[in-house]
Amino acid sequence: MTDVVDAATRSRMMSGIRGKNTKPELLVRRFLHGQGFRYRLHGKRLPGKPDLVLPRWNAVVFVHGCFWHMHDCRYFKLPNTRTEFWREKLSGNRRRDEAVRQQLEGMGWRVLVVHECELRDRPQEALAALAATLREVRPSS
Repeated sequence: MTDVVDAATRSRMMSGIRGKNTKPELLVRRFLHGQGFRYRLHGKRLPGKPDLVLPRWNAVVFVHGCFWHMHDCRYFKLPNTRTEFWREKLSGNRRRDEAVRQQLEGMGWRVLVVHECELRDRPQEALAALAATLREVRPSS
Protein backbone atom coordinates (compact mmCIF):
# COMPACT_ATOMS: atom_id res chain seq x y z
CA MET A 1 0.00 0.00 0.00
CA THR A 2 1.34 3.42 -0.90
CA ASP A 3 1.48 6.32 1.49
CA VAL A 4 -1.63 8.50 1.61
CA VAL A 5 0.40 11.72 1.78
CA ASP A 6 3.25 13.02 -0.34
CA ALA A 7 6.88 12.70 0.75
CA ALA A 8 7.19 16.34 1.90
CA THR A 9 4.10 16.07 4.10
CA ARG A 10 5.26 12.76 5.58
CA SER A 11 8.67 14.29 6.29
CA ARG A 12 7.05 17.24 8.07
CA MET A 13 4.83 14.90 10.09
CA MET A 14 7.72 12.65 11.13
CA SER A 15 9.91 15.63 12.09
CA GLY A 16 7.27 16.55 14.66
CA ILE A 17 7.91 13.34 16.62
CA ARG A 18 10.24 14.36 19.40
CA GLY A 19 12.79 12.21 21.15
CA LYS A 20 13.46 14.65 23.98
CA ASN A 21 11.24 16.87 26.12
CA THR A 22 8.09 14.89 25.36
CA LYS A 23 4.92 15.49 27.39
CA PRO A 24 5.38 12.30 29.45
CA GLU A 25 9.02 13.20 30.12
CA LEU A 26 8.10 16.73 31.21
CA LEU A 27 5.45 15.32 33.54
CA VAL A 28 8.01 13.04 35.21
CA ARG A 29 10.55 15.86 35.45
CA ARG A 30 8.10 18.30 37.06
CA PHE A 31 6.93 15.70 39.56
CA LEU A 32 10.41 14.56 40.60
CA HIS A 33 11.67 18.13 40.91
CA GLY A 34 8.67 18.97 43.09
CA GLN A 35 9.52 15.97 45.29
CA GLY A 36 13.03 17.33 45.85
CA PHE A 37 14.91 15.11 43.42
CA ARG A 38 17.64 16.80 41.41
CA TYR A 39 18.79 15.34 38.14
CA ARG A 40 20.66 15.92 34.93
CA LEU A 41 18.98 15.62 31.55
CA HIS A 42 19.87 13.27 28.70
CA GLY A 43 23.16 11.93 30.10
CA LYS A 44 25.38 12.04 27.04
CA ARG A 45 28.20 10.17 28.79
CA LEU A 46 26.03 7.17 29.66
CA PRO A 47 24.89 4.38 27.34
CA GLY A 48 21.45 5.10 25.86
CA LYS A 49 21.48 8.75 26.97
CA PRO A 50 18.96 8.30 29.82
CA ASP A 51 16.20 10.91 30.01
CA LEU A 52 17.04 11.64 33.65
CA VAL A 53 20.25 10.93 35.53
CA LEU A 54 20.08 11.11 39.32
CA PRO A 55 23.74 10.71 40.41
CA ARG A 56 22.96 11.22 44.11
CA TRP A 57 20.49 8.33 43.97
CA ASN A 58 22.66 6.24 41.64
CA ALA A 59 19.71 5.91 39.25
CA VAL A 60 18.71 6.69 35.69
CA VAL A 61 15.17 7.04 34.39
CA PHE A 62 13.95 6.32 30.88
CA VAL A 63 10.52 7.57 29.83
CA HIS A 64 9.45 5.25 27.02
CA GLY A 65 6.74 5.76 24.45
CA CYS A 66 4.65 2.60 24.17
CA PHE A 67 4.75 2.47 20.36
CA TRP A 68 8.49 3.04 19.89
CA HIS A 69 9.46 0.53 22.55
CA MET A 70 6.82 -2.13 21.69
CA HIS A 71 5.30 -2.04 25.15
CA ASP A 72 2.72 -4.75 25.70
CA CYS A 73 -0.25 -2.47 26.37
CA ARG A 74 -3.33 -1.14 24.64
CA TYR A 75 -1.40 1.80 23.14
CA PHE A 76 0.87 -0.39 21.04
CA LYS A 77 -0.31 -1.74 17.73
CA LEU A 78 1.95 -2.88 14.94
CA PRO A 79 1.09 -0.89 11.79
CA ASN A 80 -0.81 -2.72 9.06
CA THR A 81 1.42 -1.29 6.32
CA ARG A 82 5.08 -2.26 5.96
CA THR A 83 4.62 -4.67 8.85
CA GLU A 84 7.99 -6.39 8.46
CA PHE A 85 9.83 -3.05 8.37
CA TRP A 86 8.12 -1.89 11.58
CA ARG A 87 8.51 -5.24 13.32
CA GLU A 88 12.27 -5.23 12.64
CA LYS A 89 12.70 -1.56 13.58
CA LEU A 90 10.76 -1.81 16.83
CA SER A 91 12.33 -5.15 17.76
CA GLY A 92 15.70 -3.48 17.27
CA ASN A 93 14.63 -0.77 19.70
CA ARG A 94 13.73 -3.41 22.28
CA ARG A 95 17.06 -5.21 21.82
CA ARG A 96 18.92 -1.92 22.20
CA ASP A 97 16.90 -1.06 25.33
CA GLU A 98 17.91 -4.37 26.92
CA ALA A 99 21.58 -3.96 25.94
CA VAL A 100 21.62 -0.43 27.40
CA ARG A 101 19.96 -1.66 30.60
CA GLN A 102 22.63 -4.35 31.01
CA GLN A 103 25.44 -1.88 30.36
CA LEU A 104 24.11 0.62 32.88
CA GLU A 105 23.49 -2.03 35.53
CA GLY A 106 27.00 -3.32 34.90
CA MET A 107 28.26 0.19 35.66
CA GLY A 108 26.36 0.15 38.97
CA TRP A 109 23.35 2.27 37.97
CA ARG A 110 19.76 1.48 38.94
CA VAL A 111 17.68 1.62 35.76
CA LEU A 112 14.04 2.70 36.04
CA VAL A 113 11.62 2.77 33.13
CA VAL A 114 8.32 4.64 33.04
CA HIS A 115 6.02 3.89 30.12
CA GLU A 116 3.71 6.39 28.48
CA CYS A 117 0.64 4.25 29.27
CA GLU A 118 1.35 4.39 33.01
CA LEU A 119 1.41 8.18 32.85
CA ARG A 120 -1.79 8.28 30.79
CA ASP A 121 -3.84 5.74 32.70
CA ARG A 122 -2.80 6.35 36.31
CA PRO A 123 -0.29 9.20 36.49
CA GLN A 124 -0.32 9.89 40.24
CA GLU A 125 0.10 6.21 41.06
CA ALA A 126 2.94 5.76 38.55
CA LEU A 127 4.78 8.88 39.69
CA ALA A 128 4.40 8.00 43.38
CA ALA A 129 5.76 4.50 42.65
CA LEU A 130 8.72 6.00 40.80
CA ALA A 131 9.55 8.32 43.69
CA ALA A 132 9.19 5.45 46.20
CA THR A 133 11.52 3.26 44.14
CA LEU A 134 14.09 6.04 43.97
CA ARG A 135 13.91 6.54 47.73
CA GLU A 136 14.51 2.82 48.45
CA VAL A 137 18.24 3.46 48.44
CA ARG A 138 19.68 6.22 50.59
CA PRO A 139 21.53 8.85 48.57
CA SER A 140 25.27 9.04 48.77
CA SER A 141 26.36 12.04 50.83
